[in-house]
Amino acid sequence: MIRDYKNYLILFSLALIWGSSFILMKRGLEEYSDFQVAALRLFIAFLSLTPFIYQAFKKLKKKYIFPLFISGVIGNGVPAFLFTKAQTSLESSFVGILNSLTPVFTLLLGFFFFKARISNINVFGVLLGFFGAAILYYSEISDFYNLNVDVLLVIIACLFYGFSINIIKKYLKELDSLHIAALSFLYVGPFAAYYIFNTDFINIVNTDSGFYSLIYIIILAILGTSISVVLFNKLIKESSAIFASSVTYLIPIVAIFWGWIENESIRNEHFLGVIIILFGVYLVNKKVST
Repeated sequence: MIRDYKNYLILFSLALIWGSSFILMKRGLEEYSDFQVAALRLFIAFLSLTPFIYQAFKKLKKKYIFPLFISGVIGNGVPAFLFTKAQTSLESSFVGILNSLTPVFTLLLGFFFFKARISNINVFGVLLGFFGAAILYYSEISDFYNLNVDVLLVIIACLFYGFSINIIKKYLKELDSLHIAALSFLYVGPFAAYYIFNTDFINIVNTDSGFYSLIYIIILAILGTSISVVLFNKLIKESSAIFASSVTYLIPIVAIFWGWIENESIRNEHFLGVIIILFGVYLVNKKVST
């Protein structure tokens, strides 16, 4: 029971961090391109985790190498670029709905490819959570049918997230959560650095506006990437893959909260969506076999 409370605390903390990260990302995108923001986020997160790499190598076994590669590249590296690229043309509200596909992919991949034991009530919880997220976002989408290829980028990113989550749960559960993060970013951090320093990054950061935008990206990278990835890995290991992925259902609730802070109106469908999401997340975690 105590573990459940801790897992819910981590889940809601992650939702608060990631839901707030959109504001930091928006500030970064004011001066830097989408790919620059993604690369900077990965590189800075990698730097913040380097003090733990030496200790992590002591625990490294040959069987962990490929799963860590998947976690680093498929679970963190590629989606960072896919999401930033997609958000240059898609409305954030629609990206939010698509992001809610992550638990669905996590469930399907876990069941068909990783032999995860999933109860019917967990499946119902995943579907209910997605429905609640759709309710929250539906009224915010101005042109639901005006879609483009960037939709596919978000869907691929969610698929990669689902695959990585299952990999961590099945093959990396013996590794410490901090060590998983440190070793995973070792696969993407140096390449992100190579990319960013071959752009006009130096010229931009030497301007006042570029410097202040970089501060936002640094906060985003440390709080919204390295620290949150460690917490997320811990949640995956101590709960279930689909429960951990259900954090994407809670992120829109945080977005509504920030909207309320900015004096945006909260409508009845928002309350309905929040209630449905919370109940769905509860069902996702109910009697989970890990």
